Formats: sequence, C-alpha cells, structure tokens
Amino acid sequence: MSYLVLARKYRPHNFSEMVGQSHVVQALGNALNTGRLHHAYLFTGTRGVGKTTVSRILAKSLNCTGIDGQGGITAEPCGVCEACRDIDSGRFVDYTELDAASNRGVDEVQSLLEQAVYKPVVGRFKVFMIDEVHMLTNTAFNAMLKTLEEPPEYLKFVLATTDPQKVPPTVLSRCLQFNLRPMAPETVLEHLVRVLGAEDVSAEPQALRLLSRAARGSMRDALSLTDQAIAFGSGRIDEASVRAMLGSVDRSYVFRLIDALARGDGRTVVETSEALRLNGLSAASTLEEMAAVLQRMAVLQAVPDMGAGDDDTDPEIAETARLAQTMPLDETQLLYSLCLHGRGDLGLAPDEYAALTMVLLRLLAFKPSGATSVRQAAAPGSAAEPAKKPLTEPPVSRAEAGAGDGAVAAPAPPQASRLAQSGVEPSGTAPVYPPALESAQAHATSVQAAPAPSLVAQPVYRPPTSLDSRAEAGLNAVRQQPAPVTQPAPSAPPSPVAALAALSASPAPPSASVAAASAPSVNLVEPLNRADASLADTWSGIVNALIDGGAVTALAQQLALQSELCSRESGVWTLRVAIESLSQPAAREKLQAALQAALADAALVLNVEIGPVSDTPARRNSAALTERQNAAEALVQNDPFVQDMIRNWGARIVPGSIKTLSA
Repeated sequence: MSYLVLARKYRPHNFSEMVGQSHVVQALGNALNTGRLHHAYLFTGTRGVGKTTVSRILAKSLNCTGIDGQGGITAEPCGVCEACRDIDSGRFVDYTELDAASNRGVDEVQSLLEQAVYKPVVGRFKVFMIDEVHMLTNTAFNAMLKTLEEPPEYLKFVLATTDPQKVPPTVLSRCLQFNLRPMAPETVLEHLVRVLGAEDVSAEPQALRLLSRAARGSMRDALSLTDQAIAFGSGRIDEASVRAMLGSVDRSYVFRLIDALARGDGRTVVETSEALRLNGLSAASTLEEMAAVLQRMAVLQAVPDMGAGDDDTDPEIAETARLAQTMPLDETQLLYSLCLHGRGDLGLAPDEYAALTMVLLRLLAFKPSGATSVRQAAAPGSAAEPAKKPLTEPPVSRAEAGAGDGAVAAPAPPQASRLAQSGVEPSGTAPVYPPALESAQAHATSVQAAPAPSLVAQPVYRPPTSLDSRAEAGLNAVRQQPAPVTQPAPSAPPSPVAALAALSASPAPPSASVAAASAPSVNLVEPLNRADASLADTWSGIVNALIDGGAVTALAQQLALQSELCSRESGVWTLRVAIESLSQPAAREKLQAALQAALADAALVLNVEIGPVSDTPARRNSAALTERQNAAEALVQNDPFVQDMIRNWGARIVPGSIKTLSA
C-alpha cells in the first residue's frame, strides 16, 4: 500500500476530532441534535482550515444509520456503518462533490441540478457539496438560485469558498454562513505533538514551534510541512534542519538586533546584518520575525499580566520579556512601524541587505531619546560643534528685540544663526527677554528692559550676478532706503523660545558663563514666582524652554505642547489635554521628571485630565509662526525692488517659496 500523507491520514472523521473550530462544531451539533437543519450551508475560510472536512462530517451525520443500522440524524456519526465508510472513501452515491474551479460553467451546474429531482438512492439525504463556489460564473449562479432557495426536503446544499466577497449577495442570503478561523500557532503545535506521538517520530519542541508558525493558521499546511521535515531530517525533526528547510531566520539574530537598537549600538546592528548576508538568510524574513517579536513586546509593555500564561519551556519568551523592559514604549512602536514599512523598501533597493541595514539604522537616526545625548557642552575658549536640529523644531516667536532706536530688526542670516548656536554673539543684535523667562536676564548684561516691538521679517536679497545695470541700480536704491518702522505691539505675548535662543547667543560675564556651563538643566524657578504672569503664559514659557533645552522629546513633548495648565497648587500641577492618547502614564512620568529636574522640586506631582483646551503652547507657537510667515510674504510682495522686477522684467513670486529664516 502506498504511503498516505499526514494531512489525509489524520483528517477528522467526526466533530469531536475537529481542531480550532469549536464555534462551528457547536452550532452544527446543536442543529443536528434539535433537528433544526437549514437547507444550504456556506463554509468560508482560508486554505486548510477544514471546510471540506466539515462538509463530509455533516453529510455523515445526516445519513448515518448507526452500528445496528437503526440510527437516525446524529451529531456523532458512528464511522462504521456503510454510509459513513462510503462517504469517507468518496463512493457514496448520494453525496456529490463538485469542484467549481474546473466546473464553473452553467452546463455543469445544470447537470448537477438535474439530479435534484431524484430522491436519495441509499441514504436519508442527498448532499451537493460545491467547493470553491466563488469560481462559478454569473450565469451558473443564476441557474442555481431557484433550486438553492427552495430545494426538495431531501436535498442539502453545502458550499465552500476561500473568497466569500466574490459570491453574489443573492446566494449569500439563501445560505447559513460559517466562517472557519485560521488556527493559532499554539493550537497547531498541540495537534502536531499528538500526530507525531501517534507516528512515533521524535521532534524538538522548538522545531515544532517553527512549523506551527510557518503554517500561518492552516492545519493542512502544518501537516504537509511536518511530512517534509520528517523526510528532510531522515525520520527525525530537529530545529536546525527545520530552519534550513524553511529558510527562516534564527531568532537569536532578531534578539541581538533589537537589543543593539535599544542600546543605540550601531556597530552591532551593522555586524549582525552582515552576518545575515553571509549566512544567506532572508532580509524580508528578518523584518517579519522582528515585527512578530516587537508585537509581543508591545503587548507585554502595555499589559504585563498577559505573559502569565506563556509556555515556560519556550526560551524565546524570557528574552522577549527582558527586551520589553529594556526598550521604551515609544521606541517599540516606532521600530515596529519601521519593520512593517521597511519590507516594502527591500524590493526598491539594489541590495536587500543594504536596505535591511538602512531600515534598522533608521531607528537610531530617529531615536526619540537621542536628541539629548548628542548635545555637548562647549569648552571655554574653544569652538563648539553646532547642536543637531531636533525632530520637532519649536516655532520662533514673533516678538524679538530690535537693534537701534525705533528700527526694525532683520532676521539673522544663516551665518548668524550658526554663531548663535555655537555661543558667539553676532554684532549689532541686542535680544530682549520676555517676562516669562525674565530670570535669563542675569546672563545678558547688555540687554535693556524695554517692550519688544513686533517683528517684521526683512529678508536679505542676493540677486544673481547676471542682472544688468538697471536691476543693479534698483537694488542699490532699495538698499539705501531706511527700513520701515512699526509701532510696538504691547498685546503680543512674548516668546520664551526667542529668549532662550538669545540667551545662548549673548555674551555673559565670566562667572555667569561658568555657572551656565555647569548647569544640567533649565532653571525655571524665578519665572514661576512672577505674580504678573498668567497660567497660560507661564506654561508656554516653561514648555518652550524645556523643548529648546532637550529635556522632553517624543510623546512627552507632544503632551506638553498640546496641554493647558489648569492649576498649580501645593506642588500639584494639573494639565488638561483634548487627545486621550497623549495622557499615557509613560508620557506623564517623563514630563513630570523633566519638570522636577528643571524646578529642583522632587515633590512635584503632575496630573493629566481629559477635556477641551483653549490656550496651549502648540497653538501659541503656531499662531506666532503663521503671523511671522504672513509678515514676511507681505514684506516681499510690497518691496519696491520686487515690484519693479515684476513690472519691467516679468518676474513672479513662486508660491510657497518665501520662508522666514527661522522656518
């Protein structure tokens, strides 16, 4: 006798042997026991989940006569009567299976329906089973509608499909539909252990876990892969042979990559990627395995109790739990998203391993906590390296100091902004600090206390060298004109961001410079003691100071920007946010720790409530940036030189090309 594959040898013969489809078994069992039988059933689901098996068991339940030949309709077919044995062997005359993939025309369906007028020959019911019914043509569906709606009392229809969306609604409405679910890897693993025990085949537990995950919810695929693994391992299933057969990535590489990314170790990431290349392991499988591990890590981080029922014999569970405690919550979510979207980048790159390396290094480039680690304090008397631009750059205030008597200060050119970052004061600028950060005035002795005028952006024009004499004359005329003067705007709220930028750019006395260099965080104690500052002004100044100093990043930064300070009494600060996802405990704790460090108050408690907000730092910064952009556009459009170029030379201003120097 020829060898019978495991998928056919261990096909369930009754409902009690069905695995992973308890909801279908319960519904059909109750219907058979109570006699409430529908005339048409539709079984849907992916491949290898038991659609054809359930159809045959249902046919046996309808036609079983029992061991003594006197039985009736039952939910537990005996399996030994003539009807049960004939259905299992595929020769029962009253059970007809039609493959709609190869018999999809109206002629084949009409030939089947012609048999409906005849009563069963040997059985109690005549059962028509149409597999892959979605492959039928529209005319074939239309031909069976009437019979499907009102069949004879002895006729039952059983339809099976992997794509129910392609089945017409007129057919769906005439059937009782059951969706067979993909099976969990744990369910597949348990069934494989039973099958291999019956076959007397030794197998390593980790090898069976790999097979159950590779089956992707299909029991038939799992048994077929097990057959292949037995042949590959010469009658034995071990982890090494299964990995070689499947071409799957050893999760030790995955754990090594995630651990290196959590520590910010770029060298280990690159070396591990090269090891994957040398061993010929798939880059796509690596990202897939990483996504699976990160998903489990995210679940353990959000709900630690979910890991209580895990299999203690699985060595990967302990490593996943350790990494879940090592990597922050926001980095886990970011890396999971990068792994999902990075699989699409592999096909675009000339080398998939180079694309894999870039996907992994992308986390280090956008690491939420990396903004503070790259900032280095400048040594006195040496040139400091410019600080890296943060991921979310705070908007620049519309209120800055002006140089001269009543003159409007022009935005600093790029060279001046770089000098400001390095701690060198550009000539001709005298910043004025807003009241919310008045304590910063102690570090800038050259600043006079005066109301800050509203800033009007004055871009510096650099026309091409190819302009003729007429354009040069117009340019010289514009350069000789005095800058327009605007009245001070006392109602404009001062910007703490401008004050902090001026603080880093202005020269300080030697003693103040040494103190500033040794300070680990922003000092916000003195501004909080001002009686003339409202809660909104105070909170806006604090938030922008913390962001500029790199004290808060990622989700904690968004919580600070999108929140409104409601009260601060007895060391308890209450914030209100409109977005519920921002009120996560992790973000609140990071913001609370930043405030405690900045205020030197370890007893400070931060509470977050959900509700509507009206005045947040984000809205203030957005309004200031919009006003600054509008002023810059109006200034350029009304400039005499620009108007002369438009009139006489046909020039035009490209929409969106006008940007403030701080944008």
